[in-house]
Amino acid sequence: MIFPLPTSTTRPRTAGAKPLRLLALGLAAVLFAVLLLWLNASAGHAAPIDPVAPVPPTDPANPDGGNVNIQINGMDGKPSTAVLTLIGITLLAVAPSLLLMMTSFTKIFVVLAMTRNALSLPSIPPNQVLAGLALFLSIFVMWPVINEMNTLGIQPYLNGTLDFNGAVSAASGPLQHFMLAHTREEDIALMSRAAGAENPATPETVPLQTLIPAFMISELRAAFIIGFVIFIPFLVIDLVVSAALMSMGMMMLPPVMISLPFKILLFVLVDGWGLIITALVQSYAGSG
Repeated sequence: MIFPLPTSTTRPRTAGAKPLRLLALGLAAVLFAVLLLWLNASAGHAAPIDPVAPVPPTDPANPDGGNVNIQINGMDGKPSTAVLTLIGITLLAVAPSLLLMMTSFTKIFVVLAMTRNALSLPSIPPNQVLAGLALFLSIFVMWPVINEMNTLGIQPYLNGTLDFNGAVSAASGPLQHFMLAHTREEDIALMSRAAGAENPATPETVPLQTLIPAFMISELRAAFIIGFVIFIPFLVIDLVVSAALMSMGMMMLPPVMISLPFKILLFVLVDGWGLIITALVQSYAGSG
């Protein structure tokens, strides 16, 4: 028995119906979107608004000269947090220079370093220890001045009763008084002549640009005088040890190796650090 082969006329015609259906749905979606856009456009233009004529400007009640005044303080007159942060960052940037030039740090550090050299110990104690000790001794010496500066200048500025310029002028008064108490008149006259200016009539009229270098020169001079006094007993020990070694014919032996233990023993017996620190602190007594 022979079965007839399927021909193209007997195949189902569903293959071409699916694309036509998708095309019809796409055209319907496009027409629906165009209809929505047209309806929105019609609704937007349905109620036009008439323009209003501009109002002419009015003259100010109290016209001034046109100066611009920028207030950096808050509504209550107190400085804002941003301004205080900016001032604090600026002070941190210049703090090392202020510490060296306008406080007792330089004199204390130089005396401590010369004491270390007199003991023939070039690296003991290290520089970090000497700098830390000089820093905290400077804070201890300058504490009355810092409190007065805070009372006269910083707190009134934070409370809004003084502007920035007034606070700087009020706070610089105690610091200027401290530097004047430890500056020689000869050094002030030296800096005044170097600047080509007249000698100030009173100490209060000395400008800071003249007072600061004069104060540093006076501090260095006082530090070297104290260092010279400290060197004398240790120099005597070196001379005695050198003479003893020469008399015994031990010329090849370095005198420092023999004199160093005696220097340390003498320094410990007389409480050398306590004497030096006490003398440094008392040299600033009553200057705040």
